[in-house]
Amino acid sequence: MNRAMDYEQARFNMVEQQIRTWDVLDQGVLDLLFAVKREDFVPPAYRSLAFADLELPLGNGQCMWAPKLEARVLQVLQLKRRESVLEVGTGSGYFAALLGRCAGVVTSVEIDPGLATRAATVLARSGAANVRCELGDGARGWGSEQFDAIVLTGSTPLLPEGFFRQLKPGGRIFAIVGDLPVMTARLVNWTAPGSRVTTDLFETVVAPLTNAAAPARFRF
Repeated sequence: MNRAMDYEQARFNMVEQQIRTWDVLDQGVLDLLFAVKREDFVPPAYRSLAFADLELPLGNGQCMWAPKLEARVLQVLQLKRRESVLEVGTGSGYFAALLGRCAGVVTSVEIDPGLATRAATVLARSGAANVRCELGDGARGWGSEQFDAIVLTGSTPLLPEGFFRQLKPGGRIFAIVGDLPVMTARLVNWTAPGSRVTTDLFETVVAPLTNAAAPARFRF
């Protein structure tokens, strides 16, 4: 059996054994997992684990999300082709590539120069022409544009208000909020000026964003 066939069987197993069993049943999302080649974005040292149910190290304390988390978040966002997305934390670039297949334009911000350079290269090679990579600190927001959806790929102890100012009417934010040992995956929808609906989706743990906003600590 050749290597390409190995990857395709592993991809099929990932979808059937990990993704579907975690309530990801949107056929459009499942199709994307076959179309965007995850192994191309995984660091070479971990390519044999590209479809394993675990986070993969990217260096400097950063990790690539587990496949089932990527798929679940993509399903929750329900992106449309005309929409714009801000991703905070490009990492490997794989989730940005998935977002790019669903949305009109994606702005992805990465604070680590090495990761940003590698992700931009792999994204360009994959044909993700509608994904724009930016180098910088997006932990409290990015630029002055407004977006239909904002995704934080690292956790944050609290969700900065600045992100809500960057949402278009009807937009939504996905973030993993909290500190160890308990973090909550949360979707916040803009419903009207000054009005939001917050939905707690599931508990998980991921590495925090660099410079993530934290609540003030009481000092004696």
